[in-house]
Amino acid sequence: MKIANRKIVEFIRDKWVIPMDNNSKFANENNIDEKTVRLIREDENYQISLITIQKICEAKELKLYEFFKKVGI
Repeated sequence: MKIANRKIVEFIRDKWVIPMDNNSKFANENNIDEKTVRLIREDENYQISLITIQKICEAKELKLYEFFKKVGI
């Protein structure tokens, strides 16, 4: 489970958070707290919640199964 979580967090960080380079903007666009974005970006042990994944997927207009397929899990 930790490996899957890490893959999810790293995917979100590398594909969406870092390229935007603005935690506040990413948080607002994805309806999540800016603290959550900082955790995704910086905390190697962050355990992302399903609710956070759902909010990001909704903002990106992705179905959950599409997201998990992109992540490779």
